[in-house]
Amino acid sequence: MTKQFLVDQIIAKQSYLCVGLDTDITKLPAGLPKNKEGVIAFNKAIIDATAPYCVSYKINTAFYESQGIAGWEAMEATLAHIPKTHFTIADAKRGDIGNTSAQYAKTFFEVLPFDAITVAPYMGKDSIDPFLAYTNKWTIVLGLTSNEGSKNFEQQKLASGQFLFESVLEQVSSWATAEQIMFVVGATKAQDLENIRKIIPHHFLLVPGVGAQGGSLSEVTKYGRNQQIGLLVNASRAIIFASTENDFAEKANQVAKQYAEEMKILLSL
Repeated sequence: MTKQFLVDQIIAKQSYLCVGLDTDITKLPAGLPKNKEGVIAFNKAIIDATAPYCVSYKINTAFYESQGIAGWEAMEATLAHIPKTHFTIADAKRGDIGNTSAQYAKTFFEVLPFDAITVAPYMGKDSIDPFLAYTNKWTIVLGLTSNEGSKNFEQQKLASGQFLFESVLEQVSSWATAEQIMFVVGATKAQDLENIRKIIPHHFLLVPGVGAQGGSLSEVTKYGRNQQIGLLVNASRAIIFASTENDFAEKANQVAKQYAEEMKILLSL
């Protein structure tokens, strides 16, 4: 998917919502079997219920890989059900030496035809180049994450005076254009978005942490948007597990609609 197509979808819907399909098989509603068929039925219902209000879906691959072959089959069926108008992300956080990264890229760009994959940048440029070799595909690089452990490395000061994550943003953004690279910035780091936008003014940001993790949508929008909006704000549990009963799809629809309505208001300010 091209950047312009994604921007056009966001503008048309006045929504930059990404729904995270972090489908925990142990949390499926009681009316669904806790197996591959149950996961697929759940995901299809969530997608059908939320598609009018979002522009993207992010599949956290760990929840599928942990189920072995059945999980991969569920992931494949889920991806196939997502409308082509919606931006698809494999949240896999890969990154390895070049020939290994090339196989990861093949897995998530060809075998499973996602639009984007999340990657870890700490092995350097040669570990990311194989992903960047694909046209109309996106590499979403971890920038500043919201977990407690981000203090261990990401927020360490370098001799240059920069934080490590700032150096990552600066260097990685020079490896390809804003048509190919996005960055992950946690919503609970919203106070840092203003400075981050000075480093990467034109890139899209994938922002997890709104909803169950307590991030502020208004702050993320205020400090993170750019001229093309440039945001994909992800909500997972708050939407897909809005209910644990048989009305789970209806409740997911309602919560996604609430996010979309708030986004429309924030974009008008």
